[in-house]
Amino acid sequence: MLTRREVLKLGLLGLGGLALRPYATLFDLSTPPPPEYDGQQGRVLAGNIQVHLQPNFDSEKVRTYWRDTVLPITGATIGDEEPPYNRVWYRIGTEGYAHSGNIQPVRTVLNEPVAALPAEGALVEVTVPYTEARWGAGESSSIAYRLYYETTHWTDKIVHDPRGEAWYRLLEDKWALHYYVPARHVRVIPANELAPLSPHVPNKHKRIEVRLGEQLVIAYEYDRPVFMARAATGAIFSNGNFSTPIGRHYTYHKRPFRHMAAGEIGSNGYDLPGVPWVCYITESGIAFHGTYWHNDYGLPRSHGCINLTPQASKWIYRWSIPTVPPGEQRLVAESGTRVDVF
Repeated sequence: MLTRREVLKLGLLGLGGLALRPYATLFDLSTPPPPEYDGQQGRVLAGNIQVHLQPNFDSEKVRTYWRDTVLPITGATIGDEEPPYNRVWYRIGTEGYAHSGNIQPVRTVLNEPVAALPAEGALVEVTVPYTEARWGAGESSSIAYRLYYETTHWTDKIVHDPRGEAWYRLLEDKWALHYYVPARHVRVIPANELAPLSPHVPNKHKRIEVRLGEQLVIAYEYDRPVFMARAATGAIFSNGNFSTPIGRHYTYHKRPFRHMAAGEIGSNGYDLPGVPWVCYITESGIAFHGTYWHNDYGLPRSHGCINLTPQASKWIYRWSIPTVPPGEQRLVAESGTRVDVF
């Protein structure tokens, strides 16, 4: 079992690289942000969020922001005792503090389009808070989806709009459709970022624990923990029990991206294109994967999957087997890396 201090430290692993700052520094909103926050932003995930004068929900409310608003994050700190599983708060500019659970840490990074793509296509990642995917290459085409930061997609073609701007054609992998995004809003992921981690360790000496009680994922090499991340696992909703299944599983089926959709939106359904770094452990679709629709780890809240930050899920994807080659969109094997859920 982990101590409260250890659990709080783990909370910082989901901040997208944000550092913890002392209370005394962050409570003074006139203090300029440290260099590591230069360009750091946060996208609002809920219908709306409140900015408070201090990092607790009882503090005075100073501003309301709505879904998909992009805010400047200038610090991070630990708030009061509520909610106990996630006490991380972000400093928003010089206005005050907002709870981290409904803010996705993002940046705005524009990219130079590549001159050509491999014949089999390439994996790309969104590098701006969000971009509009359109049914055609150009701003005049209707919007198909809004694609979010750190989502991953497969591109197979470069096209230019009437103004000469480059667009990538993306595969909509659930219904085998295509849509287009501005090339400058995504980056082609190089092969070295997909290389396996710890390839020298035999798979029989690798294993993953999913601790439902503590909402933790821990990876071991030779029974020594080498990686740990907070998670959000399956929950019980009004329309059913979606708890992550207890027992021994294996990462037998992996995809670097996936459009996940089920049910009716607004009635506990979801429609999520570009879910990154998916490692399936059951034939029913339970998987480790990156999450861009919440930043609230430490409490069950999924439909059975093991929600991780995109960075943590990418680590699990690269470290476990089977290894998906850079030019392929998926790989299914007879077995994989051992996963114990308890």
